Amino acid sequence: MAIFGKPRYTLVKIAKRREIPEGLWTKCEDCGEIIYNKTLEENFKVCPKCNYHFVLTAPERISLLLDKDTFKEIDIQLLPTDPLEFKGPISYKEKLQKEQEATGLKDAVTSGTGTIEGKRVAFAVTDSRFMMGSMGSVVGEKITRLIEFATEGKLPLVIVSGSGGGARMQEGMLSLMQMAKTSAALSRFHRAGLCFISLLTNPTMAGVLASFASLGDVLIAEPKALIGFTGPRVIEQTIHQVLPPGFQRAEFLLEHGLIDMIVPRRELKKTLAKLLDYFA
Repeated sequence: MAIFGKPRYTLVKIAKRREIPEGLWTKCEDCGEIIYNKTLEENFKVCPKCNYHFVLTAPERISLLLDKDTFKEIDIQLLPTDPLEFKGPISYKEKLQKEQEATGLKDAVTSGTGTIEGKRVAFAVTDSRFMMGSMGSVVGEKITRLIEFATEGKLPLVIVSGSGGGARMQEGMLSLMQMAKTSAALSRFHRAGLCFISLLTNPTMAGVLASFASLGDVLIAEPKALIGFTGPRVIEQTIHQVLPPGFQRAEFLLEHGLIDMIVPRRELKKTLAKLLDYFA
């Protein structure tokens, strides 16, 4: 039977859409571009459209900056504890255990020695996956021990900061004192006439920036990295003023003389090697 000369029922073949396996694509957090993961990896995890630098893990930083198979970790035995027996919706002990299981790290910093184009350095990197890279007692202690190790061995020091969490409230004053402890160790390091290169990545904030991260002889930042003490939103709410565009981004800080240079990720290792040659 037909209505107005057309069939009443039409059989339509519906082609089943091919399912796209998960994990093949990543959406850029800045511009929204959908990037094939293999392309992203080949581009050092930098968006090819807007140059957004994705956050890297500590192992990825080590692979990127140090010569292959030269990194030797130190102070592996240091583990965080719960000195205040901090209570909350989740206890600090449970929080630490979950972070360790999720990241495979014991705490938010990895430290040791390695070489950059054949030049031996003391090296540390914070990892924002572990409690936003916040500075607890273990982080401060490992950074301090590395600085003292570099001072004694007369090694140049390279620390990569990617910490947005500041001091850990779960450790109270024990966490806050790490700011002074790391700064004091760097003061002795500088008096020995040695070189400290501080690499600031997205994000480098709060107590980490207010202590060791800002005390380098050379301050290098990755493009568009967020760098500051308190976040822009909190500052606006406090002073009741609209902040200028790009406030606390690496480009803004370079323009105002707060950092020395901005270096794209693919050029970081070469730049570090040149600086080490110069200061040597």
